[in-house]
Amino acid sequence: MKEELELIESVLAGNKQAYAHIINQYKNQLYALVLRMTKNPQTAQDFVQEIFIKVYQQLGKYDKKGSFSSWLYRVAINYCMDEFRKKSYQMKQVEIEDEQVINHNNPEIVFFKKEKSRQLEKLIAMLPEDERLIILLRFVNELSYQEISDLLTISISDVRNKLHRAKKKMRMTVKQGGYFYELCEG
Repeated sequence: MKEELELIESVLAGNKQAYAHIINQYKNQLYALVLRMTKNPQTAQDFVQEIFIKVYQQLGKYDKKGSFSSWLYRVAINYCMDEFRKKSYQMKQVEIEDEQVINHNNPEIVFFKKEKSRQLEKLIAMLPEDERLIILLRFVNELSYQEISDLLTISISDVRNKLHRAKKKMRMTVKQGGYFYELCEG
């Protein structure tokens, strides 16, 4: 956290190289979040570039009270939601390329993990937008309930309730649709 704050201060002082370090640190996590929101690799890449530009322009607004990653995700989510509203963007079902999901060598492991990942992506895509977003923030980006609450400006109990509802819906879909049940355990 201290190193992150020093990088931010350095960027604000005009050091563009320091911003490259911030980009490198967060680009993969941010891309994963945006890809799951847009379901389109090209759109996700475009959005991530625009988000990093927006973050650079708004870096002075970061209040340093919460974690930088939460603030970054808030900017990213707001950007995506604005784009969806502006363009009446409809999320499309696009298969995510295998390399983006798995990078192991054992053929059996690759097959089962890809299949599990595809099924999980489909389950998540079926959820309402607010529940899908909470699932992604909690399990993909590993944010705490408090961070999600702050990010989405909802109470922690709402975060827990929506997460519970989303997992319950996913379990029901798994039971009814022949998906691997172990996808939603936990």
